[in-house]
Amino acid sequence: MSSLNLEPLEKAIEQLKSGIKQSHADPHNELLRDGVIQRFEYTMDLGWKLLQRYLKHIVQIDESAIRTKNDLFREAARLGIISSAEAWIGHYEARNETSHSYDSETARRVFERAKLFLPDASRLLETLKDVT
Repeated sequence: MSSLNLEPLEKAIEQLKSGIKQSHADPHNELLRDGVIQRFEYTMDLGWKLLQRYLKHIVQIDESAIRTKNDLFREAARLGIISSAEAWIGHYEARNETSHSYDSETARRVFERAKLFLPDASRLLETLKDVT
């Protein structure tokens, strides 16, 4: 059985957690908010890529079963790797929102989503530690 390198995701989660904590201390600081959004983006990317590697290389799911991100999240939820495919689909959509438009309302929504994402990312990390 292959193993996954979980260290980058673990570090990214810690950085996201730290950014969120700092932003609570200074809630009107747009630079901190934007930093949290950036950390959310790369933590989300690491998360879905690890899910994909886990399903393809360790579980050996047929690649035709996970053609889209939605398929990936649904399959991961079906296997109990994540608790909610819909939550992860929402996280992924929020992550993509910042690359298409970036105004204060979008930033506010994505920042709030980053806070919702943190516990899901942490649970993913713990689950992957348990199964690999």
